[in-house]
Amino acid sequence: MLKTLKLLAILEGISYLLLIGICMPLKYWFNTPEPTHPIGLAHGVLFVLYCVFVVLVGSKYKWSMWKTFLALIASLLPFGTFVADKKLFNNPAEAK
Repeated sequence: MLKTLKLLAILEGISYLLLIGICMPLKYWFNTPEPTHPIGLAHGVLFVLYCVFVVLVGSKYKWSMWKTFLALIASLLPFGTFVADKKLFNNPAEAK
């Protein structure tokens, strides 16, 4: 379950960066909205899955409310899920 969360964190982070770094400038600066829909849809699905898995993994491994809160907040910040993957999800005791 933790491996799935780690994968979701990376994929959600990539989708977020694609959305805000490529799709939104294309939409608003170059009047090309076409890439926004599929990337936005993928990001939305990954965002929800990431949040659900944070709660499930946090419950399974008995994370503190603070750690769970930080993992959830990470999904709202650019590069946040990458940081969460490195700082919050790499406890060897929890990888079992």
